[in-house]
Amino acid sequence: MKLKELCKDEMPREKMIAKGADALTDIELLALLLRIGRDGMNVLDLSRELLRAAGGKLGSLSRMTLEDLCRIKGIGRSKAVAVAAAFELGRRAAVEEGFRSRASMSSPKAVFRLMYPLVKSIDHEECWVLLLSKSNRLISRELLSRGGHDSTVIDNRMVIRRALEKKATAVILVHNHPSGVPAPSAEDIRQTQSLTKALRTCDLHLLDHVVIGDNAYYSFADEEMVDFSGGDVK
Repeated sequence: MKLKELCKDEMPREKMIAKGADALTDIELLALLLRIGRDGMNVLDLSRELLRAAGGKLGSLSRMTLEDLCRIKGIGRSKAVAVAAAFELGRRAAVEEGFRSRASMSSPKAVFRLMYPLVKSIDHEECWVLLLSKSNRLISRELLSRGGHDSTVIDNRMVIRRALEKKATAVILVHNHPSGVPAPSAEDIRQTQSLTKALRTCDLHLLDHVVIGDNAYYSFADEEMVDFSGGDVK
């Protein structure tokens, strides 16, 4: 069916105006971004093909580069930029909302909600530290390092320096696994032990190390992987 043959109320733009954005399917929302289709294919069908190229998952689509998007017939540079910009705005809004609230970081789930929008779409490891007040309220969020596909480096001295500068009393370490599997590696365990001991020399405390995967996380504290009072494996 051609787009012009649809009932006016079924057109994505009109449907959104009448019923709101949450009434639209993923394909209809993508159609609003793409605006037009290509020869022999209306914009809804092109949107369907775009989502299919990402395995039917918006998360996978959000991780596609401009070059990846432009390989799909009918998706030129302008359309690719529009799609990428929409995902980036959504990511920034989620990150801003989580940080603005200064919510208590008293559980790994709260940490995951704050950090997942920031790291879910990247193809390399990033290591972050959350600096907390005595009541576990978020003071600051600091990027420690960027690594390769499966590793990153933690600088204990940098963590201590930033914590003291911000007058934090405790920290939570966070890093992502681009593979999507949040289970910690032997090196993750070793670095957690090392940081725990280093922080204690300055009367600072590591409350948790949260590893983020594909819509999932691993908490060292929940799993009792490390004795945070001394930094040893249990």
